[in-house]
Amino acid sequence: MLFTDGLPSQDIGYRGASAAAAAGISYRQLDYWDRTGLVIPSIQTATGSGSQRLYSFRDILVLKLVKRLLDTGVSLQQIRLAVEQLRASGISDLTNTTLMSDGARVYLCTSQDEVIDLLGQGQGVFGIAVGRVLREVEATLVDFAAEEAAVQDELAARRARKIS
Repeated sequence: MLFTDGLPSQDIGYRGASAAAAAGISYRQLDYWDRTGLVIPSIQTATGSGSQRLYSFRDILVLKLVKRLLDTGVSLQQIRLAVEQLRASGISDLTNTTLMSDGARVYLCTSQDEVIDLLGQGQGVFGIAVGRVLREVEATLVDFAAEEAAVQDELAARRARKIS
């Protein structure tokens, strides 16, 4: 689990197409980021042809943050390090978290003092307020249907019906 705060339940998820649309990325990007381990769906991973990935709210939030960082010119290698840093930190309050970057590196700031210190050192060029992105994702997901995590994928269910 990436975040340990009171975000929506990990029991409901969004299919890949919905997650990609909510994050503002293409399905091809979503697939690539899953295959390379950048953002793996935490509810249900793809298990072959015909199976569906299910992304949690947290996963979609990370997808949107990755997209924002890419849009500002941060390299995918540095974004991978930032996502690892987010996972390792166990953030408990996303509303006060800001991702800062100087265009080359990404810094995780959990207080206004850290942001001011970083800017004072001349390192921060831009920042992404995670709490604001979180609210954007919440508003976007209202338009998409959530699904319960299935015990088995659709293809396995069809095969089981066919055999019976």
